[in-house]
Amino acid sequence: MARGIAPGSRHGPAAGHPRPRRRRRARKPHRGDAGRADRRDGADRVTAAGAAASVQRGIAGGAVRRDRRVSAPRRVLHEPAWLLHHRPWSDAGRILEFVTRGHGRVTLFARGVRRPESRLRGLLQPFLPLLVSWSGRADGGTLTGAEIAGTWTTLPSDRLMSGFYLNELLLRLLPREERHDRVFDGYAAALATLAAEAPARALRIFELLLLEELGYGLALTHEADSGTPLDPDRYYHFRPGQGLLAVRDEVPGATALPGRDLLAVATGALDDERALAAARRVLRAALGHCLDGRGLHSREVMLALSRLERST
Repeated sequence: MARGIAPGSRHGPAAGHPRPRRRRRARKPHRGDAGRADRRDGADRVTAAGAAASVQRGIAGGAVRRDRRVSAPRRVLHEPAWLLHHRPWSDAGRILEFVTRGHGRVTLFARGVRRPESRLRGLLQPFLPLLVSWSGRADGGTLTGAEIAGTWTTLPSDRLMSGFYLNELLLRLLPREERHDRVFDGYAAALATLAAEAPARALRIFELLLLEELGYGLALTHEADSGTPLDPDRYYHFRPGQGLLAVRDEVPGATALPGRDLLAVATGALDDERALAAARRVLRAALGHCLDGRGLHSREVMLALSRLERST
């Protein structure tokens, strides 16, 4: 017999029998396993609880509020947009806040646009109509291109702060990733009006539009407590979150507003100074209520400039 491993010996398998599989050693538990399992279980519980809560809210309310949020495509090309704000990011990049027609307010990251050789450096400015492209999520994606969309009118220097005021309103009040076509078109119309005339009327019209589109429309045609139509010859107090209350005293006081002016504001007839003054007081109170009392930096700057002009 040839020298080697004898069949059936302890050094090899017997003829005609398969070699037995080696038993795999059990992996020692890792200290992160429990955490991963807990997170998976927790995610499942949160998902299930959230779905159940959504169903219950829909049943209890009878109707679910229409969700204006848009889906997040992986790539968007030539989306109409206006730049609201930008700030430095990384070595030569910027974080950009846009209001877009199809995707609402979005934040995009732009790499290298602060470099002198960047072709986008001069384009990414406020008050320019743009067509922007990005990849990734609708909010937090990466800017891949931008170009001017048609013609535009430059704002005069004394109305730039009014434009920044509009931008700050959108940054503070417009929800992310909610499409609002009327707000987008109204913003463009407000900039065009600012370029041609004094800012007061354009600002008040846009404020009214923004509040209405966001669900905070003002009821300026009826009394809040009784529902009685406004009397043009009476005076009223405006209470944010409540509405108009008729003045019962014989002397209306400095804070009371004439019904005639309030009705003009309700119809958008802001062609005279009295209606504009009433609109300014009502809208300032309403916007302050929506902002939870937080001031607007651009408004403070405009007031400071106005005081400076009056003192010189």
